[in-house]
Amino acid sequence: MKIIITGASSGVGFEAVLDLILSNKHEVIALARSEDKLRKLYEIATGLNPECKLYPAKFDIVHDDYSSLVSFVKDRIGGVDVLINNAGALINKPFAETSQLDFAEMLQSNLLGHVKMIQHMLPLLNEGAHVVNIGSMGGFNGSAKFAGLAAYSASKAALHTLTECLAQEYASENIKFNCLALGSAQTEMLEQAFPGYQSPVMAFEMGKYIADFALTGHKFFNGKVLPVAVTTP
Repeated sequence: MKIIITGASSGVGFEAVLDLILSNKHEVIALARSEDKLRKLYEIATGLNPECKLYPAKFDIVHDDYSSLVSFVKDRIGGVDVLINNAGALINKPFAETSQLDFAEMLQSNLLGHVKMIQHMLPLLNEGAHVVNIGSMGGFNGSAKFAGLAAYSASKAALHTLTECLAQEYASENIKFNCLALGSAQTEMLEQAFPGYQSPVMAFEMGKYIADFALTGHKFFNGKVLPVAVTTP
């Protein structure tokens, strides 16, 4: 499988990459903003599987030039079977102190960056491709909500709805779209949102789940926002 994953430098994205590269059947492009963390990812990956086909690249889904990314993808893997939109950011502030710029930043990082990624990758998606958006229980309809996370949760809710819309729009082209609304996993972002909280789910466990779902979930689901949560947070 030819796979692209964003937000690959830490947390569940980092761990998903390490699971995917264990199979020599996969070619993985790992995108993130931190070159140092991507270098660490590559070192660990090649230590686990010296023959792995991993192509890390420094890329900001909001601000960077997509024409260079499209060329990079074409040169390294050609087409795309799986796109995992995992990049994101979080702001934790009381609502009264959350500025319009804070809301704009959350929408840019958690929605519009993914919109740009999907739009630019559409011509490269192979027949039967699977696009997996990584959402949050914070944006899941009917789930528990938490003080300080209004901008973050609203942006994730928008990503959930985008997933449902695109699944319908591209059904005739046999491109599947699903969203995993993640509950807690022990990551830096969880610590930022809930300082001191210890999740019963480790980052590597959630990363493996994401990797497995990206490879097989489209056989059973399309246009679904699926809660993946033992606890919320």
